[in-house]
Amino acid sequence: MYWKRTLRILWPANFLQAAGMSLIIPFLPLYIQQLGIHDHDSIARWTGWIFSAQFITAFLFQPLWGSLADKYGRKVMLLRSSIGMGVVTILMGLVTGPGQLLTLRLINGLFSGFISMSVSLQASVTPDKDSGRALGTLQTGQVVGTLIGPLLGGILSEIVGFRAVFFVTGALILLGGLVVMLFVKEDKPSRQQVAKKQKGDWKALRPLLPVFIAATITQIAMMSIQPLITLYTKTLYTGSHLALIVGLVSAVTGIANLIGSPLLGRLGDKIGQRKILILSLIMSILAFLPQVFATSITVLLVGRFFLGLFIGGMMPSLNVLVKKLAPKNLQGTAFGINSSARFLGNLLGPLIGSTVAAAYSIQDVFFITMTFLFVNLIAIAWNRKLDVPIVQTKET
Repeated sequence: MYWKRTLRILWPANFLQAAGMSLIIPFLPLYIQQLGIHDHDSIARWTGWIFSAQFITAFLFQPLWGSLADKYGRKVMLLRSSIGMGVVTILMGLVTGPGQLLTLRLINGLFSGFISMSVSLQASVTPDKDSGRALGTLQTGQVVGTLIGPLLGGILSEIVGFRAVFFVTGALILLGGLVVMLFVKEDKPSRQQVAKKQKGDWKALRPLLPVFIAATITQIAMMSIQPLITLYTKTLYTGSHLALIVGLVSAVTGIANLIGSPLLGRLGDKIGQRKILILSLIMSILAFLPQVFATSITVLLVGRFFLGLFIGGMMPSLNVLVKKLAPKNLQGTAFGINSSARFLGNLLGPLIGSTVAAAYSIQDVFFITMTFLFVNLIAIAWNRKLDVPIVQTKET
């Protein structure tokens, strides 16, 4: 089947993109120090801005790229993203100061959107009855890349140096684009479809507002504790392998994502995506309880695992709802807005977490995040419009 062939192509492309984008995370503060910044507070400040810069421009430009995908096709948008990000990432290895690196990260965000557009492309060729299964499986490519990327980045930085890692990263991103260019087939939008897009009623996307809000809150839930995970782990573990334990605490949510995304994606195809969202939100809220009351690393790991399991289950369900509820002529735009909502969550999560922790305590970050999830749960539970028909047909 064509959708399965497309999935087999987009999965490794997503893996390469995600691995490439996460390679630089382990040594970013060290690279900034190499660029001439030596004061500890200045390094922390530059690291925060440089890390976040990409999310700012990505949040602003995703709807534009989605709209252009409706007009010119998704494949050309995938190529735009991979070429732009690949070249800009290579240039990051040539900078001589942190200001230049910050500028390039801003530009990199402008070109981002490969993974969201690959989701849109996969959704467009997948039958409704298999959407959760396909999009859940596709997400695992991103998760595996995100998990392996920092490990590869740490190893490569030791072997070839910081600057060379940017060259490797850029090459991986370009390779992902090459895979798409050579093997992905897409029918270009017809003139009638483009004309319909130009006349499209943007109010038709209004039913998706709860989905976009859920996408933002999902990312806030994942990212709010990220800047603080090392500090929180140190309060529970005083052994000699702190770095290893912190890495394990960070990675366990991604490992759980690998299980939850395809599993709950398939279940959503059978019982409906709204029910999966309600289940996932309830279980995600409960998953924070062992984290906030943790008395050992084991308890914290259990909580982080179940959070990753059910947050991972939300992602394909949200993407399937975008596919089913957005008009065909506005699907690229809808996926672009959904991607923008997720980037907004990536941006707000660390800011909310660090602000709350500074004003109150790290434990209060968990309670604030649970409150966000609970409000989102009420909104989804009340919204019957998200109950889309379930297609039950035999697989061919």
